[in-house]
Amino acid sequence: MLEFLSGLNDKPFEAVAIILFGIGFTTLFLHPNLIKKIMGLNIMDTAVYLFLAAKGFIYGRKAPIVVDGVTSMEAYINPIPSGLVLTGIVVSVSVTAVMLALTVRLYRRYHTLDIDEILKIIRKEGN
Repeated sequence: MLEFLSGLNDKPFEAVAIILFGIGFTTLFLHPNLIKKIMGLNIMDTAVYLFLAAKGFIYGRKAPIVVDGVTSMEAYINPIPSGLVLTGIVVSVSVTAVMLALTVRLYRRYHTLDIDEILKIIRKEGN
C-alpha cells in the first residue's frame, strides 16, 4: 500500500482523479437526495475523464496536428484518449439531462427528492 501511495507523488493528476472518484462514489451511495446522487455521478465521470487525459498526456509532445512538416510519431501524443474523453463528455451530458428530467418528474409526482421517501410512498400506493 505504501508503494502505491509513494508512486502517486510522481503522478498528481492520477491521484486527484482517484480522490475525485472516491468523493463521487461516496456521494452517490450515501446521500438519499436525487440531485446529490446526480452530482456524485458527474464527479465520478469527471474523475474518469481526468484519469484518461492524464494517461494520454506525454511531456514534451504536442497535439497530433502536423505543423512544419514534422510527421514523426514520437513528436505527438496519442489522440485516442482525447477522443474517448470528448465522446464520454457528450454521453455524460446526455445522461445527466435524462436523469434531471426524470428527477423533475419524480418531484412533481411525489413532492420530494429523497429516494427513501419516494420508495415509502410507492410501497403505500402498492398496498
